[in-house]
Amino acid sequence: MASAAAAPVERFAPSPTGLLHLGHAFSAFTAHDAARAAGGRFLLRIEDIDRSRARPEYERAIFEDLAWLGLRWERPVMRQSERMAAYRAALDRLAGNGLLYPCRCTRRDIAAALSAPQEGAPMHGPDGIVYPGTCRHRPLAEAGPEDALRLDMGKAIARLGGPAAVRRLVVEEIGPIHGGAHRLDPDLLVEGVGDVVLARKGLGTSYHLAVVIDDAAQGVTHVTRGEDLFAASFLHRLLQALLDLPVPRWRHHRLIRDAAGRRLAKRCDARAIRRYRAEGATPAEIRALLGLAPAG
Repeated sequence: MASAAAAPVERFAPSPTGLLHLGHAFSAFTAHDAARAAGGRFLLRIEDIDRSRARPEYERAIFEDLAWLGLRWERPVMRQSERMAAYRAALDRLAGNGLLYPCRCTRRDIAAALSAPQEGAPMHGPDGIVYPGTCRHRPLAEAGPEDALRLDMGKAIARLGGPAAVRRLVVEEIGPIHGGAHRLDPDLLVEGVGDVVLARKGLGTSYHLAVVIDDAAQGVTHVTRGEDLFAASFLHRLLQALLDLPVPRWRHHRLIRDAAGRRLAKRCDARAIRRYRAEGATPAEIRALLGLAPAG
């Protein structure tokens, strides 16, 4: 667990698949302000594993918008697209421990498997609908280019010493919404998280695997992100235990929503930082719009 006395290392990790919006600004400001207030470090990471959607112009816009907002970060910037060897090493370790299996089920296949009346309403977890385990019987030796790699959650729990040992693992949350120490629930991991994908077809990794590997590599002590990712922290804590990675603290903040109450997405050009800039807004006005105190 990160020491409370250590200078924090905060990060902001956007994907260059669209323009940054007010929600991104809120998250970046929150992490940057916390690092500055505690005399810590602020890092920027470009999460560009999805090469089919990542665009150089969006990456340039990230740098320009953050600099305009008054944020300063260390160089060089980490890019996930340059770290595939690190992700492969982690996958090899998990595979060597018998924790992965290949899966070629599509979203339609999963929905069909869960549509039978006796199945009841499907559970949703950090990866969407909880996978029913259709391919769990398949040996890893069968894995081909069309397969994703899934974590066998039951075997992962056993690897860590069983349910009692997993219950001793803690997500330490310092955010205003879920503040406190939250123990992992092995039953919820099986039923509410399930066998998540750790390597997607054509990508070589997944968000869940890459984020824990990269946070460890950068020495991140405090993970700041939106409340919608709170549930994913329990999966990430499990992966940290499986891979013997250092454990940060988490800060999950409120989401910035539009007038209809919808969470902002990158398609929300009306809330894009670039549009506010073009209309003459100042960084101080953006902070005020988000309900944040003026920069110190």
